[in-house]
Amino acid sequence: MKTVKKETIIEFEEKKSKFIGYIKPITTVLEGENFIEKIKKMHPNATHNVPLYRVIENGQEYFKYNDDGEPSNTAGKPMAEILNILDVYNVAIVATRYFGGIKLGAGGLIRNYAKTAKLAVNEAEIVEYIQKSTFIIDYNYEYTSEIELFLNNKKDEYKIEILEKNYSDRVTMKILATSEIENELNNFQNILVIKL
Repeated sequence: MKTVKKETIIEFEEKKSKFIGYIKPITTVLEGENFIEKIKKMHPNATHNVPLYRVIENGQEYFKYNDDGEPSNTAGKPMAEILNILDVYNVAIVATRYFGGIKLGAGGLIRNYAKTAKLAVNEAEIVEYIQKSTFIIDYNYEYTSEIELFLNNKKDEYKIEILEKNYSDRVTMKILATSEIENELNNFQNILVIKL
């Protein structure tokens, strides 16, 4: 499955209409809806804010878009087609349009909304989607070097990101990694591992 690497913005003009494309990688429907709301609030005076998200959450695909007042099937649908062609998931896009006074016609709208989605996806970079889980690792200070050596050595293999480190009476770490790391973590005798 493919997704995009990063959140980004693209912009271009067509016959005095200004198109701004916002794109963000997401993992939940709520994240997609919140991103769309945020962009709409940034552009309350835009002629249109065409929303779209496509996400797989708990094994179920949610693919939602609309034309936000543009003529039927001239905005959301061409953007959705780009995601289908490029086979991209777990992404939210908003195409913001400020009307410039010159009508583009149905064909012009379809072309420019599709272009907005394509430029945004390309700018955000298509990458292979990797499912990750969050783990809490808790251990005594004496095992710090052993755990940190393991995490450093396996960083690429399990795509490990350290989200938090807390040092109190014990060391507690919150990491994001592929699920395959769980077996190796559980092989350590002296650490507590919780998968969230």
